[in-house]
Amino acid sequence: MIREVHPPELLSPWRTPERVALQEAARTLAEQVVLPLADELDPQKAEMPRSLIEALAAEGWFGITVPVEHGGLGLGVFEYCLVSEELARAWLSVGSILARGQGLGTQVVDADRRSELMRRSATGDWIGSIALSEATAGSDLAGVRTRAVRDGDDWVLTGSKRWAGNALAADFIEVLARVRDPEQGEPRSAGLEPFLVVKERGAFPQGVTGSAIDKIGYHGFLTWDLELDGLRVPDADRLTGLYGDEGAEADAGGFASVQRGLNIARVHTAARAVGVARGAVEDCQRYLQEREQFGHPIGDFQALRFALADMAAEVAQARAFWQQVAHLLDEGEPCESEAAMVKLLATEMAVRVTGQAMQLHGGNGYTSERRVERYWRDARLTTIFEGTSEIQRRIISDRMLPRPSAS
Repeated sequence: MIREVHPPELLSPWRTPERVALQEAARTLAEQVVLPLADELDPQKAEMPRSLIEALAAEGWFGITVPVEHGGLGLGVFEYCLVSEELARAWLSVGSILARGQGLGTQVVDADRRSELMRRSATGDWIGSIALSEATAGSDLAGVRTRAVRDGDDWVLTGSKRWAGNALAADFIEVLARVRDPEQGEPRSAGLEPFLVVKERGAFPQGVTGSAIDKIGYHGFLTWDLELDGLRVPDADRLTGLYGDEGAEADAGGFASVQRGLNIARVHTAARAVGVARGAVEDCQRYLQEREQFGHPIGDFQALRFALADMAAEVAQARAFWQQVAHLLDEGEPCESEAAMVKLLATEMAVRVTGQAMQLHGGNGYTSERRVERYWRDARLTTIFEGTSEIQRRIISDRMLPRPSAS
């Protein structure tokens, strides 16, 4: 008799009836809707259908962190990551598309327009793309070279952006650009500001061209290289922040808002990595009972049983950590080091666990017939985006030791 997989419940310090119900709803949609779509579309490198976006929107999940007065659920980072783990267990990109809502692209100066955009974001009718990185500015965002020059009531943007996920299908693109060079004594990040590029779904606006990047994984939406050549953006679309955080200081500057948002994004990435790794563990639990060699299910062999135990323990450990850090963020605690730590440990764990899952599947793991190869491809990316593992180690060590002297 095959022993069934029982997905984990919430840890007791943070378990509430409302969170349990939210987790169960996300798990049901992931299993019944997302997973079959991923099995069909991921091998084709296809985009998730609009019907799936609408199903997520119907649950209110594009507005998990949007305040209730703006039509959102008014919940926190914890709930945002809780839903994302469940969705990423089925397909990483679906756990990620939620980040293109949550008040993104709403931090315009005009209060009435901001409120309208927040409501659209919460309903899944205002889903965006973020264009921060460039060919020479990835981990080092202070090195952004894209320029924004004032021209009357507009800004004219010129430059290039890389890794703009969902850019063509989006309702808008947020672009980080340099409005001025830093003055003497200022940090290199001075003079960087985010701009809102409003567009039609399925088309780039005048002044923007793009080419899709051929990725080895993270399918479900396309990722783009963008060229900006005389792109005009009204001054009204200059943003005061990047991530829709109404609690953020409006005068903190565009780059500071990016840094704040990255702390949330790193915990979100940790939760997504846990979801991917959990998928590998659950598939292995079934496979070790179904696959027979030498007259026995291979799960009878101690070496394989112990490997599965180690995998499950690592996933549980990483989950406990992301839940702790998400709770700290919701409590308003400064936790840049903790966000970097959980991102580092959870994503490196996901690579180990999915790699071991392929090993436990033997030759079958090295085929596209099994989901485990998808988990492995997607897990590998989590150690790179939202700041590489090396950048997380730098963040952590720089808060423990004096910064190394420039040589």
